[in-house]
Amino acid sequence: MLVSGQSQSKTEIKKDSLYFEILQLDREVFGAFNKRDVKKFAEFFDENLEFFHDKGGLTGYKHTVEFLETLSNNKTQLSRELIEDSLIVYPIPGYGAMQIGAHRFCNNENVKTNCGIFNFIHIWRKQDGKWKITRVVSYGH
Repeated sequence: MLVSGQSQSKTEIKKDSLYFEILQLDREVFGAFNKRDVKKFAEFFDENLEFFHDKGGLTGYKHTVEFLETLSNNKTQLSRELIEDSLIVYPIPGYGAMQIGAHRFCNNENVKTNCGIFNFIHIWRKQDGKWKITRVVSYGH
């Protein structure tokens, strides 16, 4: 655990049970995204979601779910992959966890693959034994 003002190198990141639990949740939510399973994807987000995007501004739950529905309806070949060695997880006592990392989005349209790596922060709340993302910060686009 870091004390405010201390730094931590990637090799010092504590990979405890919380880290692996959030890693598994990430795999599940974006597995649903990549498979266009809108219903399962939506279950990972709080209905009061705040999604902050450095290009798109502030949106919420409805926009996030509708985005995946649009991708599905348009047969858009956008996929997401976590860059696992970028993943850092911090506990938020009495609330849940903060997930910080980078991910690669690739669009495989017209026999051409276009990929970009972007940064994100997910704030997860654990309530009644169930995890939901309540805040997303997506940046570096």
